[in-house]
Amino acid sequence: MSNVPSIDAPYPYPGQLGPDTGADHGGRPSQVGRARQILLAILAFLSRFFHMRADKGVARIGLVGVFFSILFLLIIGRLVMLALAPDAQSEFHRAATAAIMAARPDIVDRNGVILATDVKTASVFAEPRNIIDKDEATELLTAVLPDLNATDLRNRLGTKRGFVWVKREVSPKQQAEVHRLGIPGVGFIPENKRVYPNGPIGAHILGFANVDHEGIAGIEKYLDSQGLQALSGLGFARSADDMKPIALSLDLRATHAVRDELVKGMAYYRAKAAAAAILDVNTGEIISLVSLPDFDPSNPVDAQDKDRINRINVGVYEMGSTFKALTVAMALDSGKANINSSYSTAGGMMRFGRQVIREYHGTGRTLTVPEVFVHSSNMGSIKMALSVGVEGHKAFLRKMGQLDRLRTELPESAEPLVPSRWGEINTATIAFGHGLAVAPIQALEAVGALVNGGYFIKPTFLKRSEADAKADAPRVIKPETSEAMRYIMRLNAERGSARKTDEASGGAYFIGGKTGTAEKVINGRYAKNKNFTTFMAIAPADKPKYIFLTIYDEPQATPESYGYTTAAWNSGVTTGKIIERVAPLLGLPPHTASLATAFPTMARQGAWGIR
Repeated sequence: MSNVPSIDAPYPYPGQLGPDTGADHGGRPSQVGRARQILLAILAFLSRFFHMRADKGVARIGLVGVFFSILFLLIIGRLVMLALAPDAQSEFHRAATAAIMAARPDIVDRNGVILATDVKTASVFAEPRNIIDKDEATELLTAVLPDLNATDLRNRLGTKRGFVWVKREVSPKQQAEVHRLGIPGVGFIPENKRVYPNGPIGAHILGFANVDHEGIAGIEKYLDSQGLQALSGLGFARSADDMKPIALSLDLRATHAVRDELVKGMAYYRAKAAAAAILDVNTGEIISLVSLPDFDPSNPVDAQDKDRINRINVGVYEMGSTFKALTVAMALDSGKANINSSYSTAGGMMRFGRQVIREYHGTGRTLTVPEVFVHSSNMGSIKMALSVGVEGHKAFLRKMGQLDRLRTELPESAEPLVPSRWGEINTATIAFGHGLAVAPIQALEAVGALVNGGYFIKPTFLKRSEADAKADAPRVIKPETSEAMRYIMRLNAERGSARKTDEASGGAYFIGGKTGTAEKVINGRYAKNKNFTTFMAIAPADKPKYIFLTIYDEPQATPESYGYTTAAWNSGVTTGKIIERVAPLLGLPPHTASLATAFPTMARQGAWGIR
C-alpha cells in the first residue's frame, strides 16, 4: 500500500506555474482538478482491488473490469476535450493574468506628493457555461449593480463563452453584495485601479488611464510609450511598490493656487475658456499648467470633449503683442538696432498694397526701442522686422522654435499655423503678433530664452536640474540682448501695459511683462468683438526665475475696464494675483531694485527710462 499514490500528491498540470491545488478561482474544484482527483481515486481503488484474494470469483472481476473500462474511456475523452478546446479555465487565466499583472508606478510632484497611484479593487466576472439560470442571474446582479444594462448583461451571459466581465472595479460594498448572492459561475478577480487623489488639479499633465490600466493621455500615455506596459506584462512589476515613482516638474501647491485664481477670473470676466502656466526659465520645467474647462482623471467621462483640450500644449493661437518681444530681440541681436535706436510712428498707419496697418494707441511721434515696446507700437515693430528682412525674420523665428511643432513628454501637441507664402506683408503682421499661430508653450519656450541669458531650453514636464537642462541648450541670443529684454519688460511694468499686473501682485516682486491681445479668427475673418488675450510676466526681472503666462478666450468687459476687453484688464490682472499667491510657495522673496542698478549695461548705454 505504500506505493499507492496519494490524492494530495503533487500532479502538475501543463501550463501551471506551481502545484495544482485542484481548486479554481472561486475556491471550488476546477474541472481539471476534479478529473485528476477522480483519476487518482480510481487508481487507489484498483490498487486495493487487485490486492484482494483471487478466490472471490472471476465473474466479479470481469464485471468490475468492464465498468471501469467504460469510466476510463469517459475520463480520457473529457481530458482530451480539455486539452484541445479553450474553456472557461484558460480564458479565466488569461483575464486574471492581465488584470493582476497590470501595475503602474506612482506619479509624484516635484516635492514628492502623490498625484497618481494604484489601489487594490475587485472586478466581477461570470462563466456563462456554468450559470444554470441566466435570467435569474441577470435579475440578481442588476439589483445589486444597478448601473448595469440588464439586456446587455443577459446577452453576454447567454453566450457559450467561458469568461465574460460583469463589472470592472466594483466597490467593497458591491463586492460583498455580489458575494452574498451565491450565484454559481460568478466570481471576482483582484485588479489595480488608477486613482488621482487631487481631482482635476494637474489633469492635463497627468492625463488618465483606462479600466485596463492603459495610459490614454498625458504623462500616463507617455509612460506606456517608454515600455512600462511591457515590463509589467512580463512580471517585473506586479505593483506600484516595485517601480520607482515618476517625479514631475509640477508643483501641486502652486498649481492649486493657479487653478483657483483662474476659476475665479474665468467667472468674473465671463470668458469661454482660460489657461495658465508657470515655466522655470533656467531648467525648462513646467511648474504649473492649468487649462479650463478641465476634468477629473479619476472619472474622465468628459475628458475627450473638444472644449477640454490642453490649451497650453494643443491650442494654437495668435499671441498678439507678446510676439513683439521676439521682434525687438531679433532687431537688437542682429545689430540692426540698439537700445537707443528710434522709429517714426507719425501718421499712425502703414500701407502694404491694399492692406493698411494702424496703431492701436498711436503716439504720432518718434519712439525709441524701449518706447516701441512700452507703447506697444505696431509701426515700430514692423520697421524693426523689415530692417532684418523676410528671410532673416523667418530664420530667427525658426531658431526660436516658433515654426515647428514642439514635442514634449506629453503626447498631445500641435503644429503651428505658418503662412504658406511668406512675403513682406507677413513679416509686417507677424512682427506684432498676427498672421502666425503657435501653441502657448512655444511662446513660453521662446520668451524663456530671451530672458535667461539667451539659452534655448526645451520645456519638460519631468523634474530635472539646471545643469542637465543647459547641457544641450544652444545660445540663441547674446547676453546683452537678454539684459535689454529684461530691462524693457520691467520698464513696461513701471510705465506701460503691465502696470496693472505689477499692482495686482502687490508691487513686491520686481516683475516685468507684456500684454497681448489678438482678434479671434472666425470663419476665416477677424472678429472685432472677440478677443484672445495673453499676458506674459517674468519675476524677478533683473534675474528671472519664472515666466508666468495667462490666457483668456473671449473675456468680457467689467465695470472697471471702461468697456475694454484687452489683455491688461483681464489676463494681466489675473497674472498679478497668481504671482502674489505662488511667489511665497516657490521661494521667491520680495524684491525691489532701481532700473539703473538692476540693468547696468542699459544704464551705461543711457537707455530711455533709466532714472
